[in-house]
Amino acid sequence: MQYKRILEKLKSANGSTMLGNIGQNDPWQTLIATILSARSRDETTEIVARELFTHFPDCESLAKARVARIEKLVKRTGFYKTKARRIIGVSKILMERYGGQVPMDMERLLELPGVGRKTASCVLVYAFGKAAIPVDTHVHRISNRLGWVKTNTPEKTEEALRKGIAEKDWIVINDLLVFHGKNICKPIRPLCSVCSIEKYCAKIISFR
Repeated sequence: MQYKRILEKLKSANGSTMLGNIGQNDPWQTLIATILSARSRDETTEIVARELFTHFPDCESLAKARVARIEKLVKRTGFYKTKARRIIGVSKILMERYGGQVPMDMERLLELPGVGRKTASCVLVYAFGKAAIPVDTHVHRISNRLGWVKTNTPEKTEEALRKGIAEKDWIVINDLLVFHGKNICKPIRPLCSVCSIEKYCAKIISFR
């Protein structure tokens, strides 16, 4: 299948993404960092998350935190008032229901406030090494540009990718396409001339 050639090419040029850099040995940190990443640049999220975890290194400490203190720490990620309350609330629920541990299945993750499929999938992939396909703007855009799918929402993209890509390959999709999307296959003016997978690309550029 052609997608396998593309994944192999991207692996050779792959670097680290934000979630690849932070929280891999701590599912709670992965969850919190993913919540903070909504509508925030990964570079900013990584800096903010590391600072947050310096002051609040575990679920129990964040669950007991004052909202005003967390708002100040996460302000640079945007929507900080909502995010501060959300990560405290999630931490409280994890302490009450799961003894501070993060659930390892999609269904229970989706029960947490503010956790959608992308966030839950990120936790499964980056924290637990379980098969899932987190679809953000990069994955959605590039999957359409390559011609792998023809969809108009990330939710539909995830559904189509799950049908078209072998489950054993799901776990690498987000990391490879996010890195490629940030550095080469950009929303505007993609760098096709230096793209390692240009010859495999359908170049359907209307999907941004």
